[in-house]
Amino acid sequence: MNLHAPVIIDIAGTTLSKTDRQRLKHPLTGGIILFARNWQDRAQLTKLCADVKKLRRDLLICVDHEGGRVQRFKTDGFTHLPPMRALGELWLQDGKGAPGTGAMQASNAASACGYILGAELRACGVDLSFTPVLDLDYGASSVIGSRSFGRDARVVSVLAKSLMHGLLLSGMANCGKHFPGHGFVKADSHTEIPVDKRSLKAILADDAAPYQWLSSTLASVMPAHVIYPKVDARPAGFSSKWLNDILRGQLGFGGAIFSDDLSMAGARVLDGQPVSYTEGAIAALGAGCDLVLLCNQSLDGGQAVDGLLDGLAEAQLKGQWQPMEKSEERRLALLPRTPALEWDALMVQDAYMQALSLMP
Repeated sequence: MNLHAPVIIDIAGTTLSKTDRQRLKHPLTGGIILFARNWQDRAQLTKLCADVKKLRRDLLICVDHEGGRVQRFKTDGFTHLPPMRALGELWLQDGKGAPGTGAMQASNAASACGYILGAELRACGVDLSFTPVLDLDYGASSVIGSRSFGRDARVVSVLAKSLMHGLLLSGMANCGKHFPGHGFVKADSHTEIPVDKRSLKAILADDAAPYQWLSSTLASVMPAHVIYPKVDARPAGFSSKWLNDILRGQLGFGGAIFSDDLSMAGARVLDGQPVSYTEGAIAALGAGCDLVLLCNQSLDGGQAVDGLLDGLAEAQLKGQWQPMEKSEERRLALLPRTPALEWDALMVQDAYMQALSLMP
């Protein structure tokens, strides 16, 4: 077992190149994140995932596959999952229709979505989807929007827990994002550095509440590339105060922490200074992240990917970063524990067909 393999990387195409294989074999590589460009059809995806596992059984194969507009695989039999807002809107119909509609129907539908999402991905060899979104919908954020279950932290928590129950039944772990909350700010952290000027008390009472209520249910968490200056001058994903003191200490979370994509604008400046991917990774890991993502940097030959892997290895030798055995345990805990149903068997499984009937 590697002492600590914290880096999640991507690949450019639909098959593994010789260079991809070398990068995935690197002892600091802990997994791969897939995008729509890595998708052709189910047979291709299944072979790609199998080829990754042939290199190393422990590599974590991840994807952003939430439903709505964030769903990487949408053809060749994959169910089109609704945006999470649709489940929240179903909840709000409680008491306005026939008995059994509204809140309980929404909860059932969320579990069905989670099961379909997890089972279909696992049938093709994918281990983990970065879902559910726990951000609250204030109506201002373009990057969150319909990805959120709603505005009420209690409704968001119950529907997220129902979705995670469905994921669990499929054998898939979960990832709550974006801690402590990305829904209040208008700016998109992919292209800007959002700043949320609210007090810690206000954030904990509302946006961060789902993380406390779900602390024993969440397998992993992804912090936001948002600065909350009343708490820390650094974005949450680079802040020991947010990750160690608040998320782990105060809210009781014990699972894995992923950085959000290190190539996003919100991760490229720390303390007012531009940082390299290696410097960003060292800062994230030092602040309490167990794993760091570097996305979409394989498209131009991947020099940035190699630079991060080499830079982190050098930083380790210089004592600027120390591997954490506990972090590696958290990474390995995200791998599925049960065998996945193959696609054809899944299509006729009673639980899967029932879940389809419960979809909103």
